[in-house]
Amino acid sequence: MSQLFSEFHIKGVALRNRIVVSPMCQYSAVDGVPNEWHMVHLGARAIGGAALVIAEATAVSPEGRITPGCTGLWNDKQAEAWAPIMHFIKKHGAVPGIQIAHAGRKASANRPWEGDDHMNPDDPRSWDPLGPSPIAFGANLPRAPKEMTKDEILRVQSDFVAAAKRALAMGAEWLELHFAHGYLAQSFFSPIANKRTDEYGGSFENRARFLIGTMKAVRAIWPEKYPLTVRFGVSDFHADGQPLEESIAMVKMFKNHHLDLIDVSLGFNTPDISGVPWGPGFLAPIAERIKKEAGILTAVGWLINDPQQAEEIIAKGQANLIMLAHKELDDPHFPYHAAKALGVENPQNVLPPQYAFWLKGR
Repeated sequence: MSQLFSEFHIKGVALRNRIVVSPMCQYSAVDGVPNEWHMVHLGARAIGGAALVIAEATAVSPEGRITPGCTGLWNDKQAEAWAPIMHFIKKHGAVPGIQIAHAGRKASANRPWEGDDHMNPDDPRSWDPLGPSPIAFGANLPRAPKEMTKDEILRVQSDFVAAAKRALAMGAEWLELHFAHGYLAQSFFSPIANKRTDEYGGSFENRARFLIGTMKAVRAIWPEKYPLTVRFGVSDFHADGQPLEESIAMVKMFKNHHLDLIDVSLGFNTPDISGVPWGPGFLAPIAERIKKEAGILTAVGWLINDPQQAEEIIAKGQANLIMLAHKELDDPHFPYHAAKALGVENPQNVLPPQYAFWLKGR
């Protein structure tokens, strides 16, 4: 029996297989409000047979957006627009989820296909980025962020809580906190981005403080029946980044504060990514180590494009879930094609009957 197509139960949620549509920014919202594009994009992947569909990195505040086109959850109008999308995902057999985020020093950028760089400060659409320290990311993101005051730190944490409450009200049954990819939370943990000398900088415990405080605040209001997860950048593969051992210690702290699963990803705290060992499923062995040493459920993605490869990761116990982004963009029906490739009986049944009836035996 295929392990990739085995059910997975976590808290009060049942996933029909181990395939997850990873959050993928679409940069197509207006004033943070999702629209028909998001309905079709996310709905198509629920119809395609994935077990869990996590909506893109969604800003908890206006300045937390990466670009002016990013989705948000800082007001009720945005939550109301998300609600039918969540309903559609659930109606077609997938668990609806969302990732909430704050872009930190990478905020106020142009959309990728319009430059993927910081907007000119004189651009009327621009805003001032925030960060743990006034240190620019560099390369195409040269603007130094404003160093956050303690009041601003507490305000952003409250923004995460408010966004989580809206996520629950709009029908999300899976919540992921974006603590990766050089965005705000990740940058607090990174010695590359965080040069503070107060209780939020310096030692491991201090650099972990913003992440743990934010996660605890959200955990306090997020229902126990639904999973709370974190996408965490475990390494920059850079000499000046946090050691993997620190990241594992961080994950242990998350678990001690009742995190349900860690989504293993990259740090991206520096534009120098020459040390990343790119290759098929290169993060799977690290996810396995974290799973064993921290004793926590894990999900992993990055360059997992082949059904056999995904099957092997689950079968070997390296991770519990497979996160797919590029492959799902290329093929929204990847679950169906993977089921056929892995010899699953009646593979068309991963699709809704409107498709499955006509594909039976093909």
